[in-house]
Amino acid sequence: MSNRHLCRALALQSLYEWDFHNGGKDAVALLKRNIEEFAPDLEEKDFAEQLVDGIMKHQDDIDGLITKFAPDWPLPKITTVDRNVLRIGTYELIYTHEIPSKVAINEAIELAKTFGGESSGKFVNGVLGAVFRDQAAQGVVKESDKPKEKKETKEEESKRHAKEGTGMPKEPSTSKDFPAAHPHIEE
Repeated sequence: MSNRHLCRALALQSLYEWDFHNGGKDAVALLKRNIEEFAPDLEEKDFAEQLVDGIMKHQDDIDGLITKFAPDWPLPKITTVDRNVLRIGTYELIYTHEIPSKVAINEAIELAKTFGGESSGKFVNGVLGAVFRDQAAQGVVKESDKPKEKKETKEEESKRHAKEGTGMPKEPSTSKDFPAAHPHIEE
């Protein structure tokens, strides 16, 4: 299990307990206790804490989005596991810009499949997919979701070099890092 996946599982466990006690306990304190008890050597404790703390800070907005995109399921009727998996996934979709949306959705689906009921994965996928599509429709695209620059193939590089030519630079580089067999320098 990856560190971040474990962080999410510990966050889910802590949120479940917090929710079970109707918010009567400090969710971040529950998380710290669970980390100490179940994963004392966890390397990314800060990630787990930011996750739970962020969900607590934005709970009303997160719950509003869940309600909006699961209209047939009032929040109290959603199972405690599914409700908190949706909170984690929604938080990561809306408030964390370094985590790609597909990763956030897939991680939430995995948590739902592991800890939820038989149809939890499909339910979580449907709700989070709707949240994602709504963001996209509003023109909100996270930096981590933008396409990466396409890497040039060897064939494309050769064609570009042929088109650019192989003339001698006007001022040769004195850098030792500059390769002597550079394709744009005649020998």
